[in-house]
Amino acid sequence: MRLTRYTDYALRTLIYLGVHEPRQSSIAEIARAYGISENHLTKVVHQLGRLGLIRTIRGRGGGLRLALPPAEIVVGAVVRQTEEDLALVECFAGHACAITPSCRLKRALGEALAAFLEVLDRTTLADLLEGPARSDLARLLEIPSPIGAAPAAP
Repeated sequence: MRLTRYTDYALRTLIYLGVHEPRQSSIAEIARAYGISENHLTKVVHQLGRLGLIRTIRGRGGGLRLALPPAEIVVGAVVRQTEEDLALVECFAGHACAITPSCRLKRALGEALAAFLEVLDRTTLADLLEGPARSDLARLLEIPSPIGAAPAAP
């Protein structure tokens, strides 16, 4: 199973915003932190806003923030909402092949996909930011600590 770049960017954007909370972020800042295209990220941010996962504030002093608490953002749901096609093979999309009547591969792949999504359905953004992971991510993404917060250990 391989997720698209679009879904990857969506998940990374949510992680960045979760680490950066409660402050607002910009598309430029997120793109710079990950070394990715602002143009691609703009499309991702637009959809995350339409899905109600992030809040976009326009104008001077605007920016991006999570629209929900991290514990309410389920990774499996984000994957389902950002992936265009979870069909692992053509027969998932209704296309038949010569071995369809006797094929057991479709069932095995279906079970594997269900197991993959089941794990992601048990994982929230809060889980990804838990404990020392948040300060490690902040350091790696070069996000400054909030005012009054203790600096991350080296």
